[in-house]
Amino acid sequence: MELGTGHVSAIFRYSGSLLLSGAQRVNAGFKGEIIGFADSQSGMQGRCTWTDENGDKLFSELHSETINLDQSIKGRFIGGTGRYAGVTGEYTFKWQRLIETEYGSVSGRVVDLQGWVRIGSTGTDPSAAGAQQ
Repeated sequence: MELGTGHVSAIFRYSGSLLLSGAQRVNAGFKGEIIGFADSQSGMQGRCTWTDENGDKLFSELHSETINLDQSIKGRFIGGTGRYAGVTGEYTFKWQRLIETEYGSVSGRVVDLQGWVRIGSTGTDPSAAGAQQ
């Protein structure tokens, strides 16, 4: 929606596969779903659910200061179900738009995903040791 010269706002919903790499990943793959609101003057706020092959879920909040495509988006895990109950952690990524149709549909991908996660209430904060997922 245009709100004046150079000012646009939009609501969005994306879903797709999320495959993680690295020896310390929490799981190999998830179905990711994101809903959010973006505004060219105030940035982006969103919520995300990652669902694994067993139906267990990770929940997170997303935000960025701007809606520039090369801007990092920050995520913070806020809970989960099943094996992810009590989860904490943070991550960052960039959104890379691949295709936008004349009807407003957008396809893209996540790049440069980095972060850490702690499942449950035991253990130490892996960010102190520089762990990445």
